[in-house]
Amino acid sequence: MSKDKLPLNKILQGDCVETLDSLPEKSVDLIFADPPYNLQLQRELWRPNMTKVDAVNDEWDQFSSFQAYDKFSRNWLAACRRVLKDTGTIWVIGSYHNIYRIGAIMQDLDYWFLNDIVWVKTNPMPNFRGVRFTNAHETLIWAGKAKGAKYTFNHHAMKEFNDDKQMRSDWIIPICSGSERLKTNNKKAHPTQKPEALLYRVIVSSSKPGNVVLDPFFGSGTTGAVAKRLHRKWIGVEREEVYINVAQERIDKITPELFVEEIFDVSDRKRQAPRIPFGNLLENGLLVPGQTLYFRNDRKNTARVKPDGKLALNGFEGSIHQAGKYLMNGSPCNGWQHWYFEGEDKRLHSIDELREIIRQSLKSGISE
Repeated sequence: MSKDKLPLNKILQGDCVETLDSLPEKSVDLIFADPPYNLQLQRELWRPNMTKVDAVNDEWDQFSSFQAYDKFSRNWLAACRRVLKDTGTIWVIGSYHNIYRIGAIMQDLDYWFLNDIVWVKTNPMPNFRGVRFTNAHETLIWAGKAKGAKYTFNHHAMKEFNDDKQMRSDWIIPICSGSERLKTNNKKAHPTQKPEALLYRVIVSSSKPGNVVLDPFFGSGTTGAVAKRLHRKWIGVEREEVYINVAQERIDKITPELFVEEIFDVSDRKRQAPRIPFGNLLENGLLVPGQTLYFRNDRKNTARVKPDGKLALNGFEGSIHQAGKYLMNGSPCNGWQHWYFEGEDKRLHSIDELREIIRQSLKSGISE
């Protein structure tokens, strides 16, 4: 069923499993799930100044047993898997109370784990009784639908959030507080509202503009709010009418900036570019058989180009990637980034420059 038959940009009221079962199979690109944690709170919590902690003790977070919670978790995770595209991914957030049980169930359902992310809270709630460590983090499981399935990961975009270094799996983000915390009658509108910064990173990293983002436990609508700002389609499923009203009012206030594809699309354009075999450089006369290449911009480590596009060095023959791996003692190597040729200016240049010449010729329709 096509996207236009999905209830896009809407909050669907009802049980999450029943509602998910009503949606088309393989119709969603990204799922963010913030399920009940089954916190098992046994008593009221009080601060040292004798003020009561606004803890999560709602009926929706209470289960009669671990077995009941496991059954609930298995049902909604299976329903999510049915609506998730083969190229889609799912994020599930939890604490030590539930994330290990959920993780085992996900693997039983054949989800393939890509990462677990530790959300380190800069301002966590202390352990007021002083009988345990302060619980200063939550865990997010990021998974694909099956081993080997293609999925979206905007690797280079994430580097911009980490000083141009590869994004790590520990995310240091404050909990939702201050003006961001939604309130009704001077009380928290939802006890487990997640910070928009967390959802921003999730959605930017693993989706594209126009993708459908689904949240089966919509709550105060953080997923929908961030998705709308980023020009993603969204679907929320929520049982409680009071939360639906809060979320809808919140999202209605958002007017995203005008969509311009080259602005909102943060996918790696190089990865999307046409694949160019190394042999094409020889066919187009950009390199010649017998020419010397230099590894990692170093004139000491050299190889000779064979007519079939392989490199020969020290009795070894292989592709530009295999030859680089050989020199790196078995470490993975992208040959396009590490082999250099000597130009007419007698300086060393990356062979990736030659690949780009062919790509540009293909784009303009001119054969080099």
